[in-house]
Amino acid sequence: MSPDPILTVRSVNISEKKGTIKTPVGKIILNSQGVEGDAHAGPWNRQVSLLGTESIERTEKEAGRKIRPGEFAENITTTGMSLWEVHPLDRFTAGELVLEVTQIGKSCHGSTCAIFKEVGNCVMPKEGVFCRVVAPGILKPGDRLAYHPKTYRLRIITLSDRASRGEYEDKSGPRIRELTEEFFSTLHLPSSILSTLIPDDAGLLKDLLVNAIHDQVDILFTTGGTGIGPRDITPEVIKPLLDKEIPGIMEMIRVKFGAEHPSALLSRSLAGIAGKTLLYALPGSVKAINEYLPEIFKTLIHSVLMIHALDMH
Repeated sequence: MSPDPILTVRSVNISEKKGTIKTPVGKIILNSQGVEGDAHAGPWNRQVSLLGTESIERTEKEAGRKIRPGEFAENITTTGMSLWEVHPLDRFTAGELVLEVTQIGKSCHGSTCAIFKEVGNCVMPKEGVFCRVVAPGILKPGDRLAYHPKTYRLRIITLSDRASRGEYEDKSGPRIRELTEEFFSTLHLPSSILSTLIPDDAGLLKDLLVNAIHDQVDILFTTGGTGIGPRDITPEVIKPLLDKEIPGIMEMIRVKFGAEHPSALLSRSLAGIAGKTLLYALPGSVKAINEYLPEIFKTLIHSVLMIHALDMH
């Protein structure tokens, strides 16, 4: 998929009842509830639906007939890209209008759905895109929608007196970057990572954390300072900044690896949320990074989505 492609709006469509075909109209007004006058408007995450002609044309061949815009109950019929390749938290913009992707596909009601009965099939469960309105606006046929994939913003902070003095090379921070870049690349999610090396200084660490939280960085990793030595201060700095702690992740990791290596139980690593930022305080060794990150990755994206009020259960 090319970066930031432009879609053309082929049709805008409204229905007064859910589960019915939508009717093309001259324009739609989008507000904080969704499409004004549409049955799907409301304070939820599937306020606005989009479907690409790329999906519709493929279904037409299977159905053996022409399918009109709105027949699959989409609010906005587009052309210009494979919509089903987008991800939650990606955005579409047109002037002041901002739509944020909340879901790709949905449950299909099958033969009980009026759309399924009339069309004989439905592509929305797999390829329909659902959004919420972030900023209101008006949309009409012929308008252009710019696509903006979300870039996950990450910060890595290494705490080490000796590494900051140049006495030895920081290896745990670069290892976090390497594994994280590989993780996001595998998921085809854009990411931006900034790494910082500092001494075990509580004031300096707090300043960096507060700035990252204020900047709404998505994910922040620290490495180092989680032990029980006199200079290990990372948990004490992070905990007062958290809105919520997520104890289960680190508890599970300590039990898993502590069963074989009891010294792993001495780690005071932690995870939590501050504003819109996920924070993970990790030990300062490459071995620990190799153990911790694969476990963290299992819930990482789901956690970000939950912070943004998208529960993908």
